[in-house]
Parts: sequence; C-alpha cells; structure tokens
Amino acid sequence: MYRHMARSVCSGGRVCPVFVPPSTSLSSWTLRNTTEERHYSLAEQGWQCPVRCMSSSARKRRSLPSAFPVLKQPLQPIQQHVYEANLRNSNACHKKFMELSEKVRKGGGENAIARHTQRNKKLLVRDRLSLLLDDEDFLELSPFAGLGLPYGDIPSAGCLTGIGRINGLWCVFIANDATVKGGTAYPITVKKQLRAQEVATQNRLPCVYLVDSGGAFLPLQSEIFPDKNQGGRTFYNEAIMSAMKIPQVSVVCGSCTAGGAYIPTMAEEAVMVHRIGTIFLGGPPLVKAATGEEVTPENLGGARLHAEVSGCVDHFAWEEKEAYDYTRNIISTLNFQLPEEEEEDEEVMKKRRAEEEPLYGSEELLGLAPKSYNYSLDAKMVVSRLTDGSRFQEFKARYGTTLVTGFGKLHGHLVGIVANNGEMSNEAALKGSHFVQLCDQRDVPLLFLQNTAPSAALTLSTAQAETNTNRLKAQGSMMSAVACASVPKITVVIGGCHGADSYAMCGRSFDPNFLFLWPNARVSMVAPGHSGSLLPPDSEQPDEEQRKQEDKLNKRLEEESSAFFSSGRLWDDGVILPQDTRKVLSDCLDIIKQQQYQLSTEKLQSALLRI
Repeated sequence: MYRHMARSVCSGGRVCPVFVPPSTSLSSWTLRNTTEERHYSLAEQGWQCPVRCMSSSARKRRSLPSAFPVLKQPLQPIQQHVYEANLRNSNACHKKFMELSEKVRKGGGENAIARHTQRNKKLLVRDRLSLLLDDEDFLELSPFAGLGLPYGDIPSAGCLTGIGRINGLWCVFIANDATVKGGTAYPITVKKQLRAQEVATQNRLPCVYLVDSGGAFLPLQSEIFPDKNQGGRTFYNEAIMSAMKIPQVSVVCGSCTAGGAYIPTMAEEAVMVHRIGTIFLGGPPLVKAATGEEVTPENLGGARLHAEVSGCVDHFAWEEKEAYDYTRNIISTLNFQLPEEEEEDEEVMKKRRAEEEPLYGSEELLGLAPKSYNYSLDAKMVVSRLTDGSRFQEFKARYGTTLVTGFGKLHGHLVGIVANNGEMSNEAALKGSHFVQLCDQRDVPLLFLQNTAPSAALTLSTAQAETNTNRLKAQGSMMSAVACASVPKITVVIGGCHGADSYAMCGRSFDPNFLFLWPNARVSMVAPGHSGSLLPPDSEQPDEEQRKQEDKLNKRLEEESSAFFSSGRLWDDGVILPQDTRKVLSDCLDIIKQQQYQLSTEKLQSALLRI
C-alpha cells in the first residue's frame, strides 16, 4: 500500500491526505466527493486521518498571509518617446475596437430588429440576458467572431456566448441572435457554440441555452454537418456534460427547427414560451409539401403541444419574462453551496479595496501595449499595473532574465505569472519550465503574458547552431511542462504571438482555460516585416523579384496578424482593452474557482434521458 495525496475537498473544503491505490491520480481542480467516504472507511479499519476534516459550519478558510515586495516600476523619462508612440497606436486600436463593438451590438441591422421585436413580438438577445442574469456585468466571449469572413460578416457569429451570474452562480450562456440571418447557423456559429461548451466543461459551469434558431445555413452544409467538430458535436457535448453532472438547461424562446430541435430535448430541464417558441424538425411549409396538409406552427410544435402532449418541455411560460424566472428558479435547485459573504464595516472594505489596487493606474497599460516588438518596455511594468498593491514575488530574478516569472495576487487570487521580456533564450526556457512545474506542484493557477520575438533566431555560424540547439531542447522542455500542467491556465497576448515561442507561452493549441488579446496584438507565424525568414534563399531569383515577393507577404501578414482578424475567426476568447485586463482576469479566476463549491461531481449514473 502506497501513501498518496488525494486532493479532494471535504465538507469544509480542507485538503486531506488519505490512503488510495497508487494508480489513483486526482487533481485539486477536478474535485471528487469521495474523501469523506474514505475517512469513514479508514475509521472502521482503525486508521486515523492525520488531517481533521472540517464541517461547513466550521470557521471559514483563509489564505496564507503574504508580504510580497512592491514592484516599483514608474515610467522613466528615457522611456517617454516609446510610451507615447505606443499610446498613439493604442488609441487607434481603441477606436477600431469601439467601431466593431457598435457594429456587433446592432446585430442584423435596423430592419431585422424591427421585424424581430414588432412582428414576431420577441425580445432582443441582450434584453433576454438582462432578465436572466443577476446583472449586466457578464464576461462575453468572442464578441467579434464572424466579422471579416469569406462568406460575409456574421455579427457575433449569430449567437452571444459568455459567462454570467444567475442567483450568484457563474453559468455559461449560449443565446441565438435571430436578428442575424434569422438565427441561421453558419460554420462560425457552430465553432463558437462548441468553444462555449468547452469552457463550460473545462471549468464545470452550468450551461444555459436560449434557443431561437432556424437551423443550418444549407449552402455551407459541407462545413457544418459532416465532420467530428461540427454541428452534431453540440448534442454530443450536451449529453457528455450532463453525464459529468454539469447541468444543462434550455429556454425555447423562438424557432427550434431541424438540428436546433435537439438542444431543448436533450437538456435536463427545458422551458418553452407560448406562441413564440416552436420545436419541430420540419416546419409547416415542409408538412404541406410532403402531405398537402396545412398546419399552424403552434399546432405543429408549439409550447402547449410539447408541455401537454409530447412532454418535450418541462415548464410552460406565457411570456418571456416568466420563462427566465423559471430558469432562475431551476438554477437555484442545483447542487452548489457558495461561500457566505462576510459582512464588513464599510470603512474596512474601502481600506481593503485601496490596499488591493495597484500603485499605478490601469490607463498606463495603453502606453505599455507595444506598437511592435521594438517598442516593448519592461514586462515588470505591466505586471506592476495588474497585481494587488503592485506586489510581486519574483522567481529566479537573476537567471534567464528574458522571461519574468513569479507569484502575485489578483483580487486576492494567488497566481503564478510568466511574462516574456525579450527573446526566449535557453536559460529563460529552462527557468520557465521549472516555474510552471512548481506552480503545478502547488496547485497555483498560471497567467501567461505573451509578447514573443517576431521571428525565429537565424543560424549563421557553428556557435549560433549550438546555441539554437540548446534553446530548442529547453523550449521543448517548457512546452512539455505547460502541456502537462493540470492547473488552470490563462493567456493574455499583450504584444506578439509568433512562432514556436508562443507554444511555450501557452498559445491556443496548448488549451488554456481562457485566451485573450489586447487590441494591439499580432498573431502570425512571423511578425509583419519579417517575411524574409519564411522565404527560401534563391540565388537565381533577381533581388527585385525577391523584394516584391517579400512585400506581398508582409502586406498579407499585416492584414492577417491583426487581433481583430484573429478574433473574427475564433482563434481566441475575445479582444479586451488593456485597462480592463485586471477585472477580466479576476472574473476568470472567480469562474475557475467556483467548481470547488459543487457538492457532488461523481459520475454515478448515465445521462438523464427524457421521455
């Protein structure tokens, strides 16, 4: 019998070492409800547990006190010209950000909005969310998805996804916007829905679907229907999440035609709105074409039919507001026990908030967002404007200085920070590998601030070849550490995201819990202006021809590396403003932590099946 640490939360939330088989490996972020049972079993056998379990009525947990040194990083006069150039670029990016935000908020346009609200008597998708969520302060995911695609602009990819609080509980929502192409699903719509479900699965968040969909866009059916990660995957994920005890709730607030009909029928509980909600595989026109029979949508698949006859839905609502009240009540029945909020004196709370704020204003991050790699300032300046009280405990401060690593707090959450501060050298990669494994050992979430070198290092001599070989091995080690780390990972691209360095810094393909871009960010194999490193040397080709080829590729890189181009294709979870970064990261850490409060997470039986 071997002694292992099974990190599992007991009723009071204490970590307790118990005797488990050597093959068992449980992460503290994948919680199990079996620890108490093991305590009883051990007690029966005469074993005494070395750590006493605390009941939920016991005194509240608190984190260890910390006195991290203050990171004093004021702007120096010598840095002023770089700061001002970055600020001008950030203001231009901010202007584009606001223009695209306004375009997305208009959905399908004025005519579509009028038809949706006046003729169909339905609420707009953001009005629906305001009735469903506790407040409008929710984390929207990939709002610019669907813009600038080959088949046209699809604002918000035709659906809003994000994470908001319902009765104090963070939930993922997937809400169709029927003003965009009548709620038709495009390939980007499916991709966005699947990403939202992935976020829900990764962080064990209840999933709420507001369904108002006309089914797939048939001219692009080859990109929607047949493959593994296309349309049918939505239904597969719904079943798997339910089996994992991740709640699935659906509100039918519009048309559910064809594939859209399976979302409410596979949910654990479904609410349907009278007159505006319908569920059927084929609508009245298809029935008439097939049988010659004329039937109304309400008689074919309305709320009354499915609540009273078919049993496809569980709750009948006369109007939309009632439907969202039902949904909020359903969420209140979920098996979560959130921590009680401590009542504190207002003066004490003000003092605590003042202590937590960084020493420097968040607006200064606009001037620290690099216009290009050559305009990068010290990464510690960014860190000092994000962490509580600008405090930061640096790890290996004198070694591998082109990578900054260390511990800090964000609104009280302890995080391990990994930030690019120059080219990823051999020493920097070894340091990063060590630090990532250290955070994984201590179950500390990781925050990556990514600003990688614009192109790979060239090999022009034997000495450089040896250096690059060592660098390659060290970066491979860091990639392995990042890929295998079981703790939550959040990545923010604050500058460049280029080449293999971006993998070591937990790029999209390394599956971070969340990945965001600043508006100035660039995402491409090499940065614009460095296309020469991609082209093979051709001594026979005239210099003029080679320059033309480079210029053409650089122009393409300039367009395709933009943060908005990336976000339009869902290569990230959204573009966020530098000054909002601290709040977004705090929300993400709150969201990740919530899974601790679910009382039962064991898969004891198969998914709930409907009638």
